[in-house]
Formats: sequence, structure tokens, C-alpha cells
Amino acid sequence: MHKAILLSIGTLLAAATAGADERPNFLFAIADDWGWPHASAYGDPVVRTPAFDEIARQGVLFHHAYVSSPSCTPSRNAILTGQWHWRLGSGANLWSDFPARLTTYPELLRGAGYQVGATGKAFGPGRVEPQGREVAGRRYKSFEKFLEQRNADTPFCYWLGSSDPHRPYQAGSGAESGMDLSAIDLPACFPDSTEVRSDVADYYWEVQRFDRLVGAAIAELKERGLWENTVVVMTGDHGMPFPRCKANLYDSGTRVPLAISWPAGGGQAGRESSDFVSLTDLAPTYLALAGVELPEEMTGQSIAPVLLGKTDEDQWRPRPHVLFGKERHTPTQEAPDRGGYPCRAIRTHDYLYIRNFSPDRWPNGTPNYQQAFVPGNWYSDSDNGPTKTYMVEHRGQDATHQRLFELAFAKRPAEELYDLTADPDQLHNVADEPRHADARRRLSNALLAELQATGDPRVGGRGAELEAHPYYGQGPKHPDWRPAPGAASGPK
Repeated sequence: MHKAILLSIGTLLAAATAGADERPNFLFAIADDWGWPHASAYGDPVVRTPAFDEIARQGVLFHHAYVSSPSCTPSRNAILTGQWHWRLGSGANLWSDFPARLTTYPELLRGAGYQVGATGKAFGPGRVEPQGREVAGRRYKSFEKFLEQRNADTPFCYWLGSSDPHRPYQAGSGAESGMDLSAIDLPACFPDSTEVRSDVADYYWEVQRFDRLVGAAIAELKERGLWENTVVVMTGDHGMPFPRCKANLYDSGTRVPLAISWPAGGGQAGRESSDFVSLTDLAPTYLALAGVELPEEMTGQSIAPVLLGKTDEDQWRPRPHVLFGKERHTPTQEAPDRGGYPCRAIRTHDYLYIRNFSPDRWPNGTPNYQQAFVPGNWYSDSDNGPTKTYMVEHRGQDATHQRLFELAFAKRPAEELYDLTADPDQLHNVADEPRHADARRRLSNALLAELQATGDPRVGGRGAELEAHPYYGQGPKHPDWRPAPGAASGPK
């Protein structure tokens, strides 16, 4: 398949021998905590994303794109390396080390003659081995500054990162911008209240600010005559920073917006795809389009045939399902347990199956902040904010509030299964229902087989290795917590 793709872009590569290098440029725009379906191209009634919508109109809009892990560092590591995060050692965790043994697609493209740069949030949070290594490219003040300094005869690869829409938010910013709170289509896992609706609107406001950043980059490309031959990718690193979203394996945590345009690629504009895509597929896609040999360790699948409009069976075999999982987001448990909440999942169009490896642990962190491994951490896999506070404080208000609170914060069984035809919001676990027994068994076996085939330490009896790595961060604190005088800044 890889050779077929190289032949498909032979006309582009041939020009390189005649002078200017006509291989495609790559602009990768990634938001921080932006989840599906919060873009106007997907029909969201409130948020407005004209830049994302334009990319979709000019290229392909993907309806089933998923991250490897719903946590910043491992998600970004998986994108950079084109591998499932559980293969990355310490890089499988938040606030960790990026191992020296790993190679990233920007490094490979730089070695193939590309100019490589980055702005905003790229790798991390965490530390890079060796210190000072630029795994996403040399840092620039802005995309505009990069374009001003680039060699016009050389293709480029650029990582355009943002801290939007990561918390904290300016309270009321969404409503003040004119958003109609009553029109917000709330996720089914949230209680309906003014506080929650306003919080979601504030998140939308930052999504729109990210979209404006990408819109400015698109304008730069067009002004300089680079738009046609630039592969523009726009997505997020995982779901929104709300309870039962970020750091969870439901669609609200793992499913992300994805649109890709490349006018010179020859594919028909305005296409939509419901095939499963993992963001681990982006690295092998870039390399294939650049004519660079794919490293054997990459587990992602090039989606270049989709961009080229060559989706016949000889060149494109859609994934029958997609995988994702989580190791340590934060050390969420009570001392001396430094672990997170390890889990893996397999998602088809009909079912979501989740395997929780430590169901005795708190899935989103202990409520007992006085006993937390990281002092003061409180439900620490869920970012603090008005929605989290509302759900905790109003959990006893009625049966609905109690159930939604428990879905977000209470302990979970070892196996979860969701029938997506009957329950697209993934709120009703049917793992113990006899009529779904065959599906549960089939998906459990399929997940185990793929995890074993890709060397997941968690199913190889070496899960403790993934939890032994240092953690350099902190975490969301209980409002009443105060650090002890002279206390250490954090765990290692």
C-alpha cells in the first residue's frame, strides 16, 4: 500500500529533480482539550468554527477520529511517533519524560530535507530526553515569522499548537460574546443548569479563539501562494476538560474533530468519511506523502489514500475498529499508591468495550484529598471548574443529579460495554446483560489480541513498569486544601 501511495504522488515528486522541491508542505494545527462534535461543520448549534469548516469544505471531514489516549502528553506523544501510547515507556503518562529512543515524524521529515518548526503547545507537558531536543521542531514566535525565514524552495512541516480551550476560562466569556445558552446541546452526562451551560459556553469561546488562530495561518498560506500544496490538518488532543470527558475512554474523551485539506492532492473537495481514524495515523500519512520510508515501529495506518481520493480496495482498507486507552493521567489515588487508572478500549460502529485493569481504584481520583498521593489532589483526573463543582455540590439534589455524579466520579466495574445503537451517549453499561454476552466476549478477545500484538505491557504482566516512571506535575486541588509549610513541590 505504501508503494502505491508513492506512485500516486509521483508527479509531485518528479518536479524536485528539476529544481524546486514540490513535495507537499504540512501544517498541523492542534487544540488543547477540544472534543467532538464541537464545530459548526458537525452541526453544533452554538459554536462557530469558520476555519475548521473551510478546511472541511476544501478537503475531508472525518466523523470518527480518535486519540490514542485522552490525556495531553501521551496523546501528543502518540501523534509525534505514530505509535500507540502504551508502547512509549514513560511517554505513556502525563507529565513524563519523552524517551531518547523514540523518533518523531518532524525529526524524520527534517532528515529528509524539510524545514521544521513549531509554535505554542507541542510535546508535553513533560521533559524531553536529551534535554533541549526539539521533537516537534525549532520554536518560532509565530507561523508568520517561520514563513518569513523559510527557504522558498524547500517544503516545510509546521506544528501550530494552542493552549485553547484548556482551563481555566474567563467566567461568563461565552455568554458575554452573545452565545445563546439555551441553544447549547449539552452532553448527556452533564446536569442541565445555568452554571453548566455557561461553563460550556466559556469552553466554546476558547474553541473559537483557536479557530481564529488557524484562520490567520490559512490566510498566510493563501497570501504567499502556499495553500494549494499544503496539507492542513486541524484537530484536538482529546475531549473537553469536563467530568466524564477528558481522561475518560468514552467518546466525550477520545473522539475529536478532524478535517484535512490538500487542494493539490487531487481528491474531491467536500468529502466526508465515517471510517475509523486514529491520530496515530497522521505521522505515517505525512511520511508517505513526503516519500519517506515508514519506520517499522509505527503502528499507525497511512490515510493518504483518503486524501488522494483513492479509496478502492487495492489501496485503502478501513479499520474495522479503533483502539485507545489510558495509563496515568495524574496520580489519582491515595498514598502510597502512585498509580493512575489503567484502562483500554475497542470501539466499533456498534459497541464500545472498555477494560478497566484496576477497578478497585478511583477512575477520576480520590475524593479524600487529605489522603491523596499528591497532596491536596481532589478527583484529580477531572479538571476543576464550574461544572465539576456543580456536580459535586448538587449530587444529592435528586436521582438524576446523583446518577450523573456517579457516572463521572464513582468506581467502575472491570468491564464496560455500551450498545451504541440504543445508547449513543454511552451511559448504560450492558456488560452483564446476557443478550450482549457474545459481543462482550468477541470485543474482549479482539482487544486483548491487538494489545498483545502491539506489545502493551499492561497485558504482558508488566503494567507496574508504566506506573514506576516519575510524575513531574501536580493536579486539581480541593478548594479547602492548603500546602504545608516547606512541603515539596511535587512527586517524582
